[in-house]
Amino acid sequence: MTRAGDHDAPERALAGPFPDPGPIVWKRAFVDDRPASYGVVGHGLPVLFLHGWALGDHAYRSVVHRIAAQGCQVHAPALPGSSGTADLPDGEVNLAGYARWAHRFLAAVHVDEPVVVMGHSFGGGVAIRLAHDYPGAVRSLVLVNSIGGSAWKRGKRLKSLAERPLWDWGLHLPTDIWPLRQATRVLPVMLEDALPNLLRHPRALWRVAQLARTADLRPELEELKRRRLPVTIIWAKRDGVLPRESFDALCVAAGAEGRVVDGSHSWLLADPDRFSEVITNDVEVARLAHSLGGSADGELPTLAPD
Repeated sequence: MTRAGDHDAPERALAGPFPDPGPIVWKRAFVDDRPASYGVVGHGLPVLFLHGWALGDHAYRSVVHRIAAQGCQVHAPALPGSSGTADLPDGEVNLAGYARWAHRFLAAVHVDEPVVVMGHSFGGGVAIRLAHDYPGAVRSLVLVNSIGGSAWKRGKRLKSLAERPLWDWGLHLPTDIWPLRQATRVLPVMLEDALPNLLRHPRALWRVAQLARTADLRPELEELKRRRLPVTIIWAKRDGVLPRESFDALCVAAGAEGRVVDGSHSWLLADPDRFSEVITNDVEVARLAHSLGGSADGELPTLAPD
C-alpha cells in the first residue's frame, strides 16, 4: 500500500556522480502482523535511517533524499508508536524491543544484506542495540546526536543523565529551535509529525522519553568496538538536549574520535545539505566495501537469524 506523497515539496536535483534518486515512495509493511509505515528511495548501498523522539518518517524526508542522492537505497521507517506504525506490545517497550522490531522490519521489506544504520537522537540508541544484538544485519553505524552516553554535568560533578531533572531538559529545549532562521526551517517539519504523534500516541511518546533519559549504551558500544564495527559519532555543539558529556562518553566507549559540527540537536533537519556533506566519507567507505562484498572494515559479513 502506497501513501500519496503529492503534498511533499519536491526535492531539488542534487549535483554529483549518481543519478537523481527520484521521489520518496511512502509505503506500508507488516511487522509481526502489525502495520508499519515507511519511506523508501534510491538505489545502491542499503541504508536504514532511524528517526528521533516524537517525530517520524516524513520529518526527515529532505535528509533521507540527500542520503539516497549519494548512491544509496534508504529505508526510513516510522518507529513503533509514531506516524501510523503500531505500538510495540507492552513487554517489548525497551531498546532491545525496538532493535528487534527494526531487525524484523528489514526482513519485512526484503532487505537481506547488512545495512548502514544512521540514527538520530532516540533512533541512534535503537541503532546501537540493533548492531549489538544482530551483528550480521549491520555494516556500519552513523550516530547523530544520539542517546546512550548517560552522562551529564551539574556544576563540576559528572552525573548520570537519568538524574537530570525534567525542568532542566525543558529549560534547554528551546535552544534547539532558535535562532529564528533555524526555527522557520525546523518547526514546520517537526510539527508535521510531532503533533499527530502527540494526539494519537501520547503514552508511547512518554515511554520513549523515559527510555531516552535512562539509556546507557556504553557497554554495547564497547562490545561493538571489540568487534571492530565502524562507528561514526556526530554531535552539534549547541545541543541542549544531549550534553557534551554524553557525546564524549559515547566516543570513549566506541573508541571513536567523534565529530563536532555547528548547530543544535536537530541540526540535520535545519540543514540537510550540511548533513549530506558530513556523512559523505562514511557513505563512500561503506559503498566501496559493499561493492567488494565485505563489511566496512573489510571482513565478510555473516547474517544472524532473529
